[in-house]
This record gives sequence, C-alpha cells and structure tokens, in this order.
Amino acid sequence: MSDTSPPDRAPEGGSAPRPPARRSIAFLDRLRRVLDRVLGVVCIVLFVALVAIVSWQVFTRQVLQNSAPWTQEAALYTFVVLALLGAALVFSERGHIAVEILVDKFPRPAQKIVAVLVQLLIVFFALFTFVAGGSRIAENAWGQAISTLPLTVGQVYLALPVAGVLITVYSLIHLARILSGEEAPTPTLDDTTEAV
Repeated sequence: MSDTSPPDRAPEGGSAPRPPARRSIAFLDRLRRVLDRVLGVVCIVLFVALVAIVSWQVFTRQVLQNSAPWTQEAALYTFVVLALLGAALVFSERGHIAVEILVDKFPRPAQKIVAVLVQLLIVFFALFTFVAGGSRIAENAWGQAISTLPLTVGQVYLALPVAGVLITVYSLIHLARILSGEEAPTPTLDDTTEAV
C-alpha cells in the first residue's frame, strides 16, 4: 500500500521526512552534480580538440611546410571558450584563489556573513559583467566573420553569458549551502578536492 501522506509529515510507521530546506539543498546538490558532469565533459572535449588542433598546426607547419590557415584561430577561440567554461567549473568547487587568512581569524558568525557577501558579489559580478556585458559584446560582434572558420566572433562570445549563468548558479548554490550550514564559510582543502 502506497503512502499518501503529505511530504512535510512523517509517513505512518516510517522515519521522519526531511524538512523542506533540506530537500531544497538536496535538489541543489543534485543540480550541481549534473552541471559538474556536463561541464566536465564539455571541458574535456574542448581540451582534446585544442590539443588536436595545435598538434595538427605543428604537423602541417613542421612536416608539410604549409601551416593549415584555420588552426591558429580555431586554437585561439577553443582556448577562450575552454577557459571561460573551466572557470565556471572551478566555481563549483570553490577552487579559485582566495586570501582567507584574515577571515579565518573571525568568529564563525562573522565568517558566515563575509562568505554570504562574497557569494552575493560574485553573483552581481557574473550577472553584470559576464551575462549582461557578454551578451552585449556577443550581439555587437554577431556579424563579424572569422575568416578561416564557419563562425562569427559573436557566436564564440556567447561563451561569456553562458559562463556567467553557470557561475551565478554555482554561487547561488554555495550561498544556499552556506546559509543552511551545509557548507563551511571558507572552503578547506578537503572541500575543494572532494570532487576530484
């Protein structure tokens, strides 16, 4: 017989359900894992493509004595997209460089306040600079052709708002986890290496 009790009440004879806040954090954790996997695969594919492009460029230049003209721009734009998406992936792990020596000396409540402010600043910066600014740059460069590739510069620059949205999502996840007490205000080495 299936349980028809509302999710906020304990089922008869069962264990107590998780509170709504905990279910929300669990959902955010699943979302983060899915984004990490997808973004990780995309970054791996871009890195393999970058290595293949540069290898082909070296081969055609050194062995064939006639460098393939498209390889330089392809390598450049692949690297740009890889760097932006890779930076977003590192936000998932809170792995970017941070100077925390002063914040670590604060009492725990003050550390939490600083961590919340930092995440809010990251969200603001990502939305304002990457999403809004990147969208505008992509729009302005949409018609600018890349001479050796079947793309426009604007299409490549779409990586800016995409990275901005991803950074925003990751920062909001960290913000929710910090506020709920599920995540430490300052990441430890164990926190940043657990996904590896």
